[in-house]
Amino acid sequence: MKAAVVSVVALATLAMLVSGTAAQAPAPAPAPAPAAPGAPASTAPASTKIGYIDVQRVLARSAAGVAAREQLEKERATIQKDMDGRRVELEKLRDELEKKGALMTPDARREKQEQFERKRRDAARAADDYQKELEKKEGVLLQKVLQEVGGVIEKVGKEKNYYMIVEKRNAGVLYASNDADLTDEVIRAYDRDAGGKKK
Repeated sequence: MKAAVVSVVALATLAMLVSGTAAQAPAPAPAPAPAAPGAPASTAPASTKIGYIDVQRVLARSAAGVAAREQLEKERATIQKDMDGRRVELEKLRDELEKKGALMTPDARREKQEQFERKRRDAARAADDYQKELEKKEGVLLQKVLQEVGGVIEKVGKEKNYYMIVEKRNAGVLYASNDADLTDEVIRAYDRDAGGKKK
């Protein structure tokens, strides 16, 4: 579920970045090579450099991606502590009902059973709310990282004269040379830019 959310957020954000970037400043196409005399004119550029990046790797290895994951893990640990406390409380109530239920008056037993059911519903509702809250926070944090990475990708692409850069996993890339993988270069540039902004 978590990986699916990250993948959906990454794909949606990357699509937004690509369409926004393309609308603002389309990449200039390299000038076509002159056609040989008598040969039909070609509309394709003489040489096009196409690269790819692995967004999941950027999120996993960049300093900002690691920081976002650490922040989410801290929140997840706090939530887990709360849920563990609720579980212990429910186990105590259940044990009390099982061991002492026969000795209780019918009213006291019914009251204890209602208390157990109420706390069980509250715990289930809290777990659901926590899950939704974590997914929302994860989406926000990762979207922020991906928006920042979009600018870095554009910068690297322009500096290295790439005609196009695609996202490896969601673009349906079936084969790509390792030379076309710009992921590590984007991570280094992103970390460099992020480090400069902190100063």
